[in-house]
Amino acid sequence: MPGARHRLRPRSALEPSALELVPLEGGSPPACAPRTTFPECVRRPPTEGRLRAWAVRARADRRLDDRRDMKRIRLGRSDLEVSPICFGTWQFGGDWGSLDEQENVDAMRRALELGVNFFDTAQAYGFGASEQLVQKALGDELRSRRDEIVIATKGGLRMTDDGLERDSSPQWLRQGVEDSLGYLGVDHVDLYQIHWPDKDTPFEETAGALSELVREGKIRHVGVSNFNADEMRGLESGIAVETLQPPYHLFRRDIEADVLPYCREHDIGVLVYGPLAHGLLSGKFARDTQLDDDDWRASSELFQGENFERNLEVVEDLGRFAQERGHTVAQLAVAWTLAQPGVHVAITGARRPDHIEGTAPAADIELSDDDLQRIDQIMEGAVSVAGPTPEG
Repeated sequence: MPGARHRLRPRSALEPSALELVPLEGGSPPACAPRTTFPECVRRPPTEGRLRAWAVRARADRRLDDRRDMKRIRLGRSDLEVSPICFGTWQFGGDWGSLDEQENVDAMRRALELGVNFFDTAQAYGFGASEQLVQKALGDELRSRRDEIVIATKGGLRMTDDGLERDSSPQWLRQGVEDSLGYLGVDHVDLYQIHWPDKDTPFEETAGALSELVREGKIRHVGVSNFNADEMRGLESGIAVETLQPPYHLFRRDIEADVLPYCREHDIGVLVYGPLAHGLLSGKFARDTQLDDDDWRASSELFQGENFERNLEVVEDLGRFAQERGHTVAQLAVAWTLAQPGVHVAITGARRPDHIEGTAPAADIELSDDDLQRIDQIMEGAVSVAGPTPEG
């Protein structure tokens, strides 16, 4: 294009060495070159910084293409509109082996891009470590989209010289809420949950403290975690319990007996944790998998020995069935959880972006009655898998 000004740009952000002429608006070409040729004085290879910038832009473009709107559901009797996939952050608080902080941050940001608007953390997940990482990952979004992002945290556990202890006393709950608000960088928590039932603190005292925090606007909704039906009934004598967070997965179904029926009867939102059975259903475990010494699973009988071998065979069978349906075993496990009556949300942990990319599609999987029956048949050979308690 004689007489026009030009600049260099890559033909593709993925191939930055392929250059083409791009007209610039108006003006004349540089004096160092004839008007009918491209100026050699600006024909130089891109710098390393420019190459990195092009690569970052390419990844951003791909992620924009991947953005999608995950469906929203109302969580029980609350007015919270949440994605059926909740990003869990237990793994960021220690006891799960080594972590890469930047990968953890990227995983949470990727979850947002995939339509996840629900994030669950806890005071006891490293006593600030997990909550601060949530703030680091989502801080900008929390400031600009606070009404769209639902933050849940938990309190009622105290670290002592003897380890974790349950403490739902008014003083400790208030301190926990104040600490969590500071770590998260927010002025209120959308959902505050009592992490474990405390038999040493009367329910009315716990309920009174929670009611005050609601009136002060520091927490919007109240839930519990790891409570049975009688314990929920006891706390509800003083305050409405709007949600329950129990452990639930294909290898652990005890809440089906009375907890889930109680929640359905009282319109309590259920967000289950551990739908991948602490990684057993992730599809990444093998017989020779080595866990870090600081990973609680390394010393758990559930992840070693004959029972572990037996459950791995079950997971392999599930994997074959999942493949027939066009899914991964992790997607099948999460979809099964969401298909159970009374379950609203599945909390899935992720250390890297590809982890959440692997489980997020489960929100759109519909399992037929035949699918569910086939899964039950496969699980007949399984050994029950539980998880750790505060006492170990």
